[in-house]
Amino acid sequence: MKLKRQAQAKTLRDFRKIHRITGVLLFAFFFVVGLSGILLGWKKNSGGLIMAESYKGQSVNLAEWISLDSLHKNACKYLKDSVSPTLSTEVDRIDIRKDKGMVKFTFKDHFTGLQLDGKSGDLLFIEKRRADFIEKIHDGSIIDYYLGWDGYFKLFYTLIMGLALIVFTVTGFWLWYGPKLMRNK
Repeated sequence: MKLKRQAQAKTLRDFRKIHRITGVLLFAFFFVVGLSGILLGWKKNSGGLIMAESYKGQSVNLAEWISLDSLHKNACKYLKDSVSPTLSTEVDRIDIRKDKGMVKFTFKDHFTGLQLDGKSGDLLFIEKRRADFIEKIHDGSIIDYYLGWDGYFKLFYTLIMGLALIVFTVTGFWLWYGPKLMRNK
């Protein structure tokens, strides 16, 4: 009985040490993940600060809209004329919002977004895509973005953070439950 209690106490000490070392080594990363997660959770309720409001176009009837090719050409023109002639026009995503009569263009090499009227092709809004930037910080892909890597840092980062959360869950549970188990015996 005494040997079993000593083994349980040693296990508790080992788990406490693992919990403490992991916490110290990954403190800054957990802080960044937590803070960016909070911001992402509130993005739609930020009054346009984190994620821009979606503006409405003239028509929700797709038959009245100009072609996607024309919308793309307009978006590139507005980007060059209204934002900066030096920015890349390589599109990352085209988000069609039929219910709003609007199309959003996001670009691959920067965090600018354009909202265009689907019917006329007119510019509705230029946005700084802060939510996309925060998301890249949250999942670690910001390093890949700035270093031009092919997503390898994100894979490594999410693996380490996921494993660390599992370690914290197991060791934290045992640090809570272990002393209770020892007291009851």
